[in-house]
Amino acid sequence: MNTLFIKNMVCNRCIMVVQNELDKLGLDVKNIRLGEVILDKALTTEEKKKLNEALQPLGFEIIDHKKSRIIEKIKNVIIELVHYQDNDAKTNLSDLISNKLNHDYNYLSNLFSEVEGTTIEKYFIAQKIEKVKELLVYNELSLSEIAFQLNYSSVAYLSNQFKKVTGLSPSHFRQIRAVKRKSLDEV
Repeated sequence: MNTLFIKNMVCNRCIMVVQNELDKLGLDVKNIRLGEVILDKALTTEEKKKLNEALQPLGFEIIDHKKSRIIEKIKNVIIELVHYQDNDAKTNLSDLISNKLNHDYNYLSNLFSEVEGTTIEKYFIAQKIEKVKELLVYNELSLSEIAFQLNYSSVAYLSNQFKKVTGLSPSHFRQIRAVKRKSLDEV
């Protein structure tokens, strides 16, 4: 078996797109998940080149550098936590990342900051704010429900963090998005 690490795989649609490219090239996939593809056999240099050429126009690329793979794994853990898991339990981010990657958190944190130019915590907050934006646009949950779903200690804390990152209050963001959207019969 051979494991490939793919940069920028952040959602289920990404998995489908990468799977499609692997199928086109006739590569047998054992398992595929965010940022990672497990193949039955190692790729030849030519197969790897063809795959990378097929993935790059779609915004993906094979990661060969060990540090880059670690960074991508950290991002995928955070994305999965924020966007795809029910956050019923309060999770200590540093413990979660350290356990998932089997590395000391200080090492991971320093590496992430060095390579990305931002901290893991800021990246985590940015992902949470993107999720808040998504939920605000859907307009199905109250701000209180969104705060609860994303494990914010209070609506006020969520609002302050949202405003710090976006420059807008959540309610102002929701109003702006509502004005920009047209109903289907207006399109």
